[in-house]
Amino acid sequence: MIRIGILVLFFIGCLYTATAQEPKMKKAFNGKNLKGWTVPENNIWWSAKDGLLLAQSGPKKTGNILWTEKNYKDFIIETDFKYGEGTVDTGIFLRNEDQQIQMGISGSLKRDMTGSPYIPGKSYPVEAEGVADVLKPKDWNTIKVKAVANVYTVWINGTEVLNFESADVPEEGPIGLQLHPGNEMQVSFRNIRIGEIK
Repeated sequence: MIRIGILVLFFIGCLYTATAQEPKMKKAFNGKNLKGWTVPENNIWWSAKDGLLLAQSGPKKTGNILWTEKNYKDFIIETDFKYGEGTVDTGIFLRNEDQQIQMGISGSLKRDMTGSPYIPGKSYPVEAEGVADVLKPKDWNTIKVKAVANVYTVWINGTEVLNFESADVPEEGPIGLQLHPGNEMQVSFRNIRIGEIK
């Protein structure tokens, strides 16, 4: 009986831990406007229409980052994305500009590095695995990023492609979507959802 009791408690503990790591996901984009995001001054890069968030390079190709108004500690962000015209170099910033998960073509490596972490000064410390097998370059894809302290886990279309332990990670900060400078490009996002891990 004691052994069974211990097993039951162990199972409940595992279930609780799994539940605690999978938060309730909430819409971070209403599909109509940029409410909830810090819109840059003289915005020419970001627009919302028919459920899509469109990032479009400007004539000077200066690039831009669209940040959430809210700061997050541990969280999951999930979004559908679709590459458009041009050389798409985008990504998701995690709490600041020094922690990023790349999406699209790396400007330095000149190849697709979707799902890989980019750290300024360290480039790509590791590369996401198996992305070419699951990524649909001309169709909609889904990326899911879990950030728990300094550990990042990334899924592309439901397949885990990265588990990475970073360094010099801030305790909290906003989440950003990138439009990389120097490129002519379009990328669309939809169904952006964020869940806070307590």
